[in-house]
Amino acid sequence: MPLKTILIIAAFKAPEPLATNPKLMLWLLPLAAAIAVIYKATIMPKITAGAFFKETVLLFGSIVVFIIVTALVLFAVVWLMAL
Repeated sequence: MPLKTILIIAAFKAPEPLATNPKLMLWLLPLAAAIAVIYKATIMPKITAGAFFKETVLLFGSIVVFIIVTALVLFAVVWLMAL
C-alpha cells in the first residue's frame, strides 16, 4: 500500500480535538452552505444562475439565523436553570 494511502487512512483514526469555544461554531458555516447548495440543486425544477444563487443565499441565511436563534434559546434555558 502506498505511503500516501496509509497517511490518509491514519488521519481518520485520530479524532480532531473539539474545544468548546465560539470559534468552533464557524465550522457550521461551510456545512450550512453545502446543505443549501445541494438542497436547492436537487429541489429546483429549472436552474438558472440568478435564481439558484438567490434561493441558495436565502436558504443559507435562514439556516444560519435558525442556528443562532436556537443557540440563544438554549443558552437562555441553561442560564435560567443555573439560577
